[in-house]
Amino acid sequence: MSLDDIPNLKDFDARLKNEAAQEPTLEVPQSEPTKHTQIIAIYGKGGIGKSFTLANLSCMMAEQGKRVLLIGCDPKSDTTSLLFGGKACPTIIETSTRKKLAGEEVAIGDVCFKRNGVFAMELGGPEVGRGCGGRGIIHGFELLEKLGFHDWDFDYVLLDFLGDVVCGGFGLPIARDMAQKVILVASNDLQSLYVANNVCSAVQYFRKMGGNVGVAGLVINKDDGTGEAAAFAESVNIPVLAAIPADDDLRKKSANYQIVGTEAGQWGPLFAELADAVALAPPGHPNPLDQDGLLALFDSKDTGGDVVLVPATDKDMRGKKSAPRESLEVVYDDV
Repeated sequence: MSLDDIPNLKDFDARLKNEAAQEPTLEVPQSEPTKHTQIIAIYGKGGIGKSFTLANLSCMMAEQGKRVLLIGCDPKSDTTSLLFGGKACPTIIETSTRKKLAGEEVAIGDVCFKRNGVFAMELGGPEVGRGCGGRGIIHGFELLEKLGFHDWDFDYVLLDFLGDVVCGGFGLPIARDMAQKVILVASNDLQSLYVANNVCSAVQYFRKMGGNVGVAGLVINKDDGTGEAAAFAESVNIPVLAAIPADDDLRKKSANYQIVGTEAGQWGPLFAELADAVALAPPGHPNPLDQDGLLALFDSKDTGGDVVLVPATDKDMRGKKSAPRESLEVVYDDV
């Protein structure tokens, strides 16, 4: 007997499919989060500038008197590099492995470090080809819980997540309601907006499963003024929280590990405005675009939007080996 022969399991499976296809009746909360600690997951394409944005945002929040914890959830472990002047801090995963081999327990001081009023740590990840990055994320958060994560006293916990890695570990804050809201970082290019749109789709998917995480808005990084990212935000119904310009001064200071998110510098007001927007923006639910809708944000000559798909034939596939073959079909004479 197979599982399909058990009536209750078949009914349960059908019920789950029906529920997943229905629009939920409960909306994502549209009011300001009420928990003392706001846990905010920041998603974006790799290399789009999440780490730059987060390091400066966290410093500005700390300068405003907030207690901030920054957690890097990117296997590259580069979230905190700008904060620490380019110095890499030990990751939770590598520290846990080393301590376990030595028969020791991991302590807060082994993995959490502070500078400019910001507390920061890196989850880390496996070496290439030697493990699953998503599983490393899950393991890292399991260890954080053992260290007392839920008892820590912070105003903001900022989580830096890759948006273009789709395995389960990287969707943890959305799937498990670990964060109250998501913030997207993107630029005026198709790939980063594709990733942002995917995250919007994930938020809506888990909403249908009973989740409560919403998207609070978009940060446009390296904004060159062409407007595609702003058009995307309007199309999916999320606000633009800040537009960080594609400025040579910002590029050079970031490359030299200089913090610009401070009132003492020329970019202070921009990051102060971003800090206020991040704090106050309510979690909303976006309306993700389909592929054609996403491509329509760009000039068709830049995206191939005018290309017509031409179906291949069996003859195309066989190439020079193509030759008529007798049919194996049995043909009956007319009676």
